[in-house]
Amino acid sequence: MDEKQLAALLHRIEQRADKEDYRRVEQLAASYAYLTELVADKDTTIESLRKLLRPKSEKTSAVLGDQAGTSPSADEGETNASGDEPAGDDEDEPPAKPAKPRKPGHGRNGVDKFPGAKRVAVPHDSLTSGDRCPECGRGKVYSSPPRVLLRFTGQTPLQATIYELDRLRCGLCGASFVASEPAEAGGPKYDAQAISMIGLLKYGLGMPFNRSARLQRSMGIPLPPSTQWDLVRQLWQDATPVHHELIRQAAQADVLYVDDTAVRILEAMEPNARAKLFAEEPDLARRKGLFTSGVVAVVEARQIALFYSGARHAGENMRELLRQRSAELSAPIQMSDGLSRNSQSEFDTLMANCLTHGRRKFVDCHPHFPDQCRVVILSLKSVYKNDAAAKGMSDVDRLAFHQRESGPVMAELHDWLSRQLSERKTEENSALGGAIKYMLKRWPELTLFLREPGAPLDNNICERALKRIIIHRKNSLFFKTLNGASAGDCLMSLIYTCELNNVAPFDYLTAIQLNSKAAEQAPHQWLPWNYQATQSSQTPNAA
Repeated sequence: MDEKQLAALLHRIEQRADKEDYRRVEQLAASYAYLTELVADKDTTIESLRKLLRPKSEKTSAVLGDQAGTSPSADEGETNASGDEPAGDDEDEPPAKPAKPRKPGHGRNGVDKFPGAKRVAVPHDSLTSGDRCPECGRGKVYSSPPRVLLRFTGQTPLQATIYELDRLRCGLCGASFVASEPAEAGGPKYDAQAISMIGLLKYGLGMPFNRSARLQRSMGIPLPPSTQWDLVRQLWQDATPVHHELIRQAAQADVLYVDDTAVRILEAMEPNARAKLFAEEPDLARRKGLFTSGVVAVVEARQIALFYSGARHAGENMRELLRQRSAELSAPIQMSDGLSRNSQSEFDTLMANCLTHGRRKFVDCHPHFPDQCRVVILSLKSVYKNDAAAKGMSDVDRLAFHQRESGPVMAELHDWLSRQLSERKTEENSALGGAIKYMLKRWPELTLFLREPGAPLDNNICERALKRIIIHRKNSLFFKTLNGASAGDCLMSLIYTCELNNVAPFDYLTAIQLNSKAAEQAPHQWLPWNYQATQSSQTPNAA
């Protein structure tokens, strides 16, 4: 059915059906048209079509539905090697749980959520505290919490002010006399806050320079992309000493989360240019892929985010980071997924693998093996429930709690997984067999949290960090040069580290610019968690 036939069919249905039925049929028609377009695309795979039909969320309730709350049994989910389910009587499905009501005020922010808003105190027209009540004439009025009005105004990210200095010229000798500049007009053309705003829009929110330029132009305050890059490069130079200090401190971490994602760097994508760029490292010159590695380090309850863009894999970037680690420290815990390129052999680390990656393989094949996948998903659900209950405990107490509560669950799960293959209950070459083999092969790394204090369950924190570079990649598509990628790595690292430590990145980037000389001399005093204390005792740089 082509588009004309589909449109004619919808027109006939619209005349005969009510509005609600027509709306649903129209949605089905749009889905059919979209599916037809996907099938006609030569790059569409069966797997991509299957993903359209799967639940978008990987939460247990979204994957298992009504069976999410039932406990798994060791005898459940067993099939023969062909994948056929065991025979049994059908039972009525349990009733769905009622949806939880939303909390009052859901989606609204109180005035305490606006620390950056300008506050204006408005006195009463005629009364002050202590005056007689005009209503009864006997009591006295007193101060009480004010009535609050919240008002929003729109403005472009960068504001501009034009100062027109009066100028007089002598008609005889030609001497010129210009009015003195006002105090607020002093300083550079672009102040530190303007530069911080550009850097935050680009590397914090993923807004390309061209898009920012269009926004500024539409508001009557043009700012060319080339000018934005010149300003960002200046910010990068000011922030580099602090970025190096972050790297040094991250190398001393107890736990290191690491992963990578693809990136485009135009300068390094052409083979001949790539060979020149990596002439001293032939292995990198021969590679075709480019990556951004994300590292999240936990140092004394603080989190540091680092990004590395280039031809190196995550494991190689981890090796470079650990070269700055103090020799007196014990081996750190390194959390990543099961890819071999995330590991390195030069330095000792306690390898931990992500339980979420292992669980995801069972989520993907749940539509085809629901009973077997349910056993795994519910077992891991109880482990995560235990981890949530252990929040706030010390690392030693958390380890003892997991050994007591999660140890038996994981031991039973390992036995069940092993029997699926050893007793030929699951075909090894099936999707379920592949998921089981993935878990069994990496079992020691997946269960490090049962042996080492402080070992995490998953790599989700690093996955969230990599969304920064993914948002940038989707919006800006690429970095032009390795130099530009390095600037992005530095500023993204600082911005996301601020967010992980509940520090306003805009204020932090501004402070680093105003105190760039002091930050260069003592970068350890200008980290996101201590810069405010240091700033109060420092004098900003001269303009």
